[in-house]
Amino acid sequence: MIKYIAGLASLTTAFGLAAIAPAAATDLDAIQASITEHQKLPVFAAPGEAFDAKACMSGKKAMVVPFSSAVEFTGAVANRMTEIAKEIGFQYDHYQTQGQPSQWIQGINQAITQRYDLVDVLMSDPRVLVPQATQADQAGVKIVAAHASGFDTPAPAPFQNVQIDYTQAGRLMAQWAVLKTKGKANVLAIVAEDSFSANSLKNGIKEIMDKCEECKVQYLNVPVTDWATRMQSTVQAALLRDPSINYILPIYDGMAQFVVPAVELTQSADRVKIATFNGSPYVLQLVQQGSVEMDIGESIDWVAHAIVDAEMRMICGLPAVKDPKVPLYIFDASNASTAGTPPQISTGYGDAYVAGYRKLWGLQ
Repeated sequence: MIKYIAGLASLTTAFGLAAIAPAAATDLDAIQASITEHQKLPVFAAPGEAFDAKACMSGKKAMVVPFSSAVEFTGAVANRMTEIAKEIGFQYDHYQTQGQPSQWIQGINQAITQRYDLVDVLMSDPRVLVPQATQADQAGVKIVAAHASGFDTPAPAPFQNVQIDYTQAGRLMAQWAVLKTKGKANVLAIVAEDSFSANSLKNGIKEIMDKCEECKVQYLNVPVTDWATRMQSTVQAALLRDPSINYILPIYDGMAQFVVPAVELTQSADRVKIATFNGSPYVLQLVQQGSVEMDIGESIDWVAHAIVDAEMRMICGLPAVKDPKVPLYIFDASNASTAGTPPQISTGYGDAYVAGYRKLWGLQ
């Protein structure tokens, strides 16, 4: 067991870095148990009572307006949502976007004028869409922010939520670093504070790192719009400034394409490991190649099923889903090959959820 004591917080402002000295108490055995639990193949857990989806959704129509249809994760989830709805027997349209708030607004307006039952601004930042959400709500269109935040950060009214346990994903990244360094992690955590879910992920990391007496953490904020232009150079500067950094935790694995070159160019690969979150196929390939040590994955297909389930319950007037029970699954060198070679979307998680949802919706 590693004991932890109260520490003093310190702050550095260069490059937006905030270093937090730890405090409190935990142990490596508990961390190992948490990691082991998330290395088990996921099992299906029903998020609510069974219902006749085909009957209650007859004649209903919904629209998904994703953060960006061009981003692999969000675009694929949106596409699967429409396909799942077709299997059930109702209309679910994908309003194509390229990550522009003006497009999100246009999608909501179209859902209002064409009298949809529900519109989902999938993974977008609901804080910038409150006026449009209010208009939708007043027009009788249910407005949903799915996969936008963790349980600790609900979307503003009048949005309804389909939340994901982003906080747990943050905990797992930090726990991985603490475990692998035997309680001596010096972490560079890269966040994007302009993303609504970043708060929950950072909370999870902070919760674990604050308990580690011999650990250090710096939080580097790189806005989503700056990833391509600032991420690599800023990470390089941080690694050169502090040669004792041994883990980088990019809160979204979309950051990895900029972080990996920074590690390589500073010749830090032997001492600096990367643990991240999302399970994007191209990053799982980096895990297979050894450039990324660990990626916490979510099955895109499982996420799509969970969101459709929660939204059908909203439309049908059933009790709201408090936890969609989307599992987090750790991929590392030991199991990354199960995602396919090369990795494929939604591969490696098993398929227990497929029969689980069909039974839950009365389709078998």
